[in-house]
Amino acid sequence: MQAKHGSLFLARNHFQRLIDVLVGEGYRCIGPTIKEGAIVYDLLDDVAQLPRGVRDHQSPGVYSLQVDADPRWFSWANGPQALKPELFSPRTVMWRVVRDETGLVFQPVQPKQESTAVIGVRACDLAALKLQDRHFLEGSYSDPHYQARREALFLVAVNCTSPAETCFCASTGDGPRATSGYDLVLSEVEEGFLIEAGSARAEQILAALPTAPVTPAQEAVAAETIEQAARSQTRVLDVDGIRKDIQTVLNDSIRDDSIWEDVSEHCLSCGNCTSVCPTCFCFSESDDGGLQLDESEHIRQWDSCFTQGHSYIHGLTVRSDTKQRYRQWIVHKLDTWHDQYGSSGCVGCGRCISWCPVGIDITAVAKKITAGKLS
Repeated sequence: MQAKHGSLFLARNHFQRLIDVLVGEGYRCIGPTIKEGAIVYDLLDDVAQLPRGVRDHQSPGVYSLQVDADPRWFSWANGPQALKPELFSPRTVMWRVVRDETGLVFQPVQPKQESTAVIGVRACDLAALKLQDRHFLEGSYSDPHYQARREALFLVAVNCTSPAETCFCASTGDGPRATSGYDLVLSEVEEGFLIEAGSARAEQILAALPTAPVTPAQEAVAAETIEQAARSQTRVLDVDGIRKDIQTVLNDSIRDDSIWEDVSEHCLSCGNCTSVCPTCFCFSESDDGGLQLDESEHIRQWDSCFTQGHSYIHGLTVRSDTKQRYRQWIVHKLDTWHDQYGSSGCVGCGRCISWCPVGIDITAVAKKITAGKLS
């Protein structure tokens, strides 16, 4: 496999220079760090903060980290976060209301966002970002808060070489190689990184780094590790086939009811799956009044279709039990999302499997739908 045009090599001992250049260009730099037993994004100013030699073990309802002597910093699949918290904030003040001598004055909150560079973005999360863009930016109205954060974002992707047991991005077509949507993309080998620019502003960053030509050996190793990452994935989701199967199930009331009944016996309606999902965008809105009753803020915050209040309409909860809520989530994510955004709402990251307290596996649920059999 030939290196893409513009690929260069950045030695591991020069990686700090990338962080320094980004900070020098005015970016707030965040990257993967270990916090409370998980790999999460946090402020990054030194390579010593990166998770060296760390691997993640993930399976249904299980997430843990293991450390070895490997010098690599990105030999893990993903943590509970994606790009979503950096763009669709968990809590946003939409506007303020102040009472003065003339009455109530509504004050819009102008979105402001510090330029931010994210290091370590995976292909599945770039695919999810495209879906978030379609929802928040490409409809009849764009969301100014999301747009401000999106325009301030500089993305440094890393091709995935160590998928978790719960990953299935290869079957959805969303990984493990990052093919678009990034500013810089890295392929990690033992001695450093193959690095390539994907945007004009990234070319300037790349030009400031002490790079060297890529050798054929480095090129071969990088290509093989990415291809091996795809081959090693054991979970599969047929994004086109499951859509047809769901539509068949919905037309069979007996089968429809039995499948969701089976899943709901285990589901806690906790909403963990929607919190860690990089594409979910449900939210609720509320007003937070001050103690003096002379001002209030209108708040948008993350919500989940698994909460009872999410489907509440005056005097009626549309989806009153867990069976109906899980059905809503799956049907929207894997079927009607195609009608809204032209693709599946699942990018194969597997987070909903790992972070489900009872280990519900979305790919296993899809198989039940397809087979019409309950385990």
